[in-house]
Amino acid sequence: MIDDAIRVLAGDCTVIAEDADRAEYRGRVTTIVKPDNTVLVHDVDGYQPVAWLTRADSVSSDRRDGFTLVAKKGTQTLRIAAHEREGFAHYPSSAAGTPVGTCPDCGGALVRSSGVHCVGCGDRYGVPADATIRDEQCDCDCGLPKMRVERGLAFNLCLDRGCESLDAAVKQAFDREWACPTADCDGDLRIRRRGGLIAGCEHYPDCDTGFAVPAGVVDGACGCGLPTFETRSGIRCLDATCDRALEGPLEADSAADD
Repeated sequence: MIDDAIRVLAGDCTVIAEDADRAEYRGRVTTIVKPDNTVLVHDVDGYQPVAWLTRADSVSSDRRDGFTLVAKKGTQTLRIAAHEREGFAHYPSSAAGTPVGTCPDCGGALVRSSGVHCVGCGDRYGVPADATIRDEQCDCDCGLPKMRVERGLAFNLCLDRGCESLDAAVKQAFDREWACPTADCDGDLRIRRRGGLIAGCEHYPDCDTGFAVPAGVVDGACGCGLPTFETRSGIRCLDATCDRALEGPLEADSAADD
């Protein structure tokens, strides 16, 4: 669904802001109440509101005899009373984002903000923060765009994880691909989700070795035996605490010892 409506109240109002002190204003103002209960009171001058209360704990309003609005947050109170009402309205709202395609269900614009959502019908799709939304459509019948996500390999998957699962793709590519580096452990690293994608020892909880799978592409082997990843910030080991990523693979170490 589309986010809760933005409420707009306009008129000749008295505005009282109370906290440690008290300030009172009178004028023709427009008050905006956002879905997160942020209240902004604007007059004709400048870009800064005359008064505001960010993410109030409560907002109540009464449309009788013009309108009144009371917002409270802790010790702060913002009161607005209309002597003459010009308008009182609710407008549908959603997060604004970069256009990335067209919704196959309603024809509305798909935009990317924290995830991807449709401005028309409000359908939402969660995407990793590092994902790139592509122009081409996926191969399934949903008609959504593809996204490119790097998790060891560069995967091009449907925006809807119900159609194509990033977890399943990474598991198919890397499950049991690497041995657990813990001494005296003969386990393989399994791809699992625990908060995020991890490569964790199959003998968990007896062996709790595990590493978050980074956003990047495998490009070689670390001196510790684990894979290295080419990421946006440079080359790093699967083990984020390892400082041997630039030493090269174990074979190079063995040759040097000989």
